[in-house]
Amino acid sequence: MTLAGTRSTKRERWGWYFYDWANSPFYSSTTTVFGALSMSSIAAADAKANITLNGDRACLNAAGGTDTLHNCDVTLFGLQFPAGSVWGYLLSVATVVQVLVLPIAGAVADRSHNKRRILGGFAFLGAVAAAAMYFFSGSHWQLGAVLFIVANIGYGGSLVVYYSFLVDIGGPDERDGISAKGWAFGYLGGGLALALQLVFYLKHDLFGVDQGPAVQICFLTSGLWWAAFTFPAVRRLPRRHVPVDVAPGRSVLRAGFSELWRTLVAAKAYPLTLAFLGSYLVFTDGINTVVTVSAQYGKDELGFGNEVLIVTILVIQFVAYLGGTLHGLVARRVGAKRTILGSLVVWIAVLGGAYFVQPKQMLQFLAVAVGIGLVLGGTNALSRSLFSQMIPAGKDAQYYSLYVVGERGTSWLGPLVFAGVGQVTGSFRLAIVALVVFFAAGLVLVWLVPVRRAIVAAGNRPPEVL
Repeated sequence: MTLAGTRSTKRERWGWYFYDWANSPFYSSTTTVFGALSMSSIAAADAKANITLNGDRACLNAAGGTDTLHNCDVTLFGLQFPAGSVWGYLLSVATVVQVLVLPIAGAVADRSHNKRRILGGFAFLGAVAAAAMYFFSGSHWQLGAVLFIVANIGYGGSLVVYYSFLVDIGGPDERDGISAKGWAFGYLGGGLALALQLVFYLKHDLFGVDQGPAVQICFLTSGLWWAAFTFPAVRRLPRRHVPVDVAPGRSVLRAGFSELWRTLVAAKAYPLTLAFLGSYLVFTDGINTVVTVSAQYGKDELGFGNEVLIVTILVIQFVAYLGGTLHGLVARRVGAKRTILGSLVVWIAVLGGAYFVQPKQMLQFLAVAVGIGLVLGGTNALSRSLFSQMIPAGKDAQYYSLYVVGERGTSWLGPLVFAGVGQVTGSFRLAIVALVVFFAAGLVLVWLVPVRRAIVAAGNRPPEVL
């Protein structure tokens, strides 16, 4: 809750923008690039150093030649599976853990007199764990996996509190502009950090550093970037906040989950709104999975070096900004729903193209990257704005809590499918094309939702172009 009629200062708004700048390298660098490129390889190297060569348990292919990630087994959390599936399974575990944390973070923030302190606590927890991934090497790779999960707890928890500050710094007519500027600033921060790390990684010999330690330093700098820029962000955020009271004898934890449950029960009165939300959760799982496994696909299936993969992800990062702008222009002419449907068709085509990319063919791989970038930002951006049209007046925060928790709660399935198909078939080429099911299902489900009727049912006026 906020104080009625208050307006934020320029300093407070820049504080809000700055936290998006601060945390973006954890996603763009640690998760999307260096974690995906190194986790499976380091796990496999450790397995090769410790395993006894006894037939099929050895890290050797059927011909007794070079070892592969698919037939080199590793153990994590008491489970045994091929090293090539480590990253997909780890992403799934980290996401499920976030689902348990997000309602708690929201409940504590809403009921606290000092949300800034809670944001800082989650942020520094994540930043310290991310920086400590510097020790993620050799036989310490399992420690790196645990640190990655802890960093995701800090990342997810801090985002919930960060999003809640939007209502403290902007009125209803201002929030779209403030949110869009923060999103753009975050992309800029993540892209700049990754570009600097790319220069260091590619020129590591000039700094007297081997390739492995160079990756470790990139982990460290992402965490330090997160921590350093969180300081000015938290200091500038507003103090104005009227906490929600907790009934005597009720814990904050219980109150948070109870509040989410009440919102979900009340939402049953708007089944079409929930239908669109369900459709979004299906295809956004596919989007998140493609982003997080694309580097692993390029390395383990197509044989590209880390330099090519990092440059490719930089291309995706900056083309995504252009793609988001393009989606907005198209939506003005044909409406958000039609634009989303067209975007999902492009996603299916891009994944189909990824299946046919030949090993070591850089131009083919870059063409797929440009395709991903063009639809990456715009699909989610239009889905978020279209969903806002279907929310009953005065219920925005409640419904967006379902939106965020639902997104985190379902985004473990895509990495699980990717890792599972890769493990069963021994081919990440088949694993990447298996993700088409998320976009095809999302396409059908969005097409079936009568969006105009959903907006009217929520008591809102439909836009002229829909």
